[in-house]
Amino acid sequence: MNDRFNQDPITRGSSYASEVDQGLRAHMLRVYNYMGMALGVTALVSYGVSLSPALMSVLFGSPLAFVVLLAPLVMVFVLVGRLHKMSVQSAQISFWSYSALMGLSLAPIFMAYTGHSVAKTFLICSATFGAMSIYGYTTKKDLTAMGSFLRMGLFGLIIAMVVNIFVASAMMDFLISAIGVVIFTGLTAYDTQMIKASYYEGDHSVIAEKKAIFGALRLYLDFVNLFLMLLRFFGDRR
Repeated sequence: MNDRFNQDPITRGSSYASEVDQGLRAHMLRVYNYMGMALGVTALVSYGVSLSPALMSVLFGSPLAFVVLLAPLVMVFVLVGRLHKMSVQSAQISFWSYSALMGLSLAPIFMAYTGHSVAKTFLICSATFGAMSIYGYTTKKDLTAMGSFLRMGLFGLIIAMVVNIFVASAMMDFLISAIGVVIFTGLTAYDTQMIKASYYEGDHSVIAEKKAIFGALRLYLDFVNLFLMLLRFFGDRR
């Protein structure tokens, strides 16, 4: 009989806990790797497109701008709704494609803000995101109630942003940015805890890989939106 099952209960329990802990670390590392690479794709595409005035004019100086700006929103709904039905390869391709589309839509940032302020905001965002993700991973407190509240707040934030397109209130824009920072900071901790919890369901490795992609998508969205909200405070316009 396998030695693992010949161990006494205490030793066997300790061995199992160690295996789970190592597996969880590997899963979270996979999630962060996916997220980090997606952010890299977004940054490269965004910066590369911004370097071409002709391309910027074609993409954002015509009705095509609506397609460029709305495409990531449409695709993320498709990803969230169909990811569990995709193969791992299709999920990966869709994830990378989405991060590239997001980079395309964010290219105007490099035209509107100075490079120094964009880099500064990215560092602030990275530090904030990292701290909250570590908190979500290590805390013993159940963040489910907080997450539900933040999700409702997110819907309210979206409505306020749509309204402000027509109202164009500077005060409302400031409040939206401030509330947005709070919401996406909190969601970073909540989503990290949910990704950690999903690992313990113990699915087949193929499903686990798609879970890593989905988890990376959640954290990627938290990071990008937190960055955009912080940029309103720390970004220096050209």
